[in-house]
Amino acid sequence: MAEAPFAKAQAAAKDLGIDIKEAASGGGSDGNFSAALGIPTLDGLGGVGDGAHAAHEHVIISELPRRAALLAVLLATL
Repeated sequence: MAEAPFAKAQAAAKDLGIDIKEAASGGGSDGNFSAALGIPTLDGLGGVGDGAHAAHEHVIISELPRRAALLAVLLATL
C-alpha cells in the first residue's frame, strides 16, 4: 500500500542524487499508528547515521541539508 508514496520519495531522491532503498526493521515509530490504520506511511526519512538508541548513536551532519531537501520536495508533492 505504501508503494505510491515510496515511488514518489525514490524519484525525488534520485533527482537530488540520493539513493534510497525500501527496508523493514523492528522497533517503534509514530508511523506504526498510521500504518496500522492502512494509511500509506513513509518512515526513516530523517538524518543519516548509525547506532539508533545506542551509546555510539550519531548523525552525519553533512547529510542533513540533502535530507532536508528531500523532505521539502516530498512535502511539496504529496
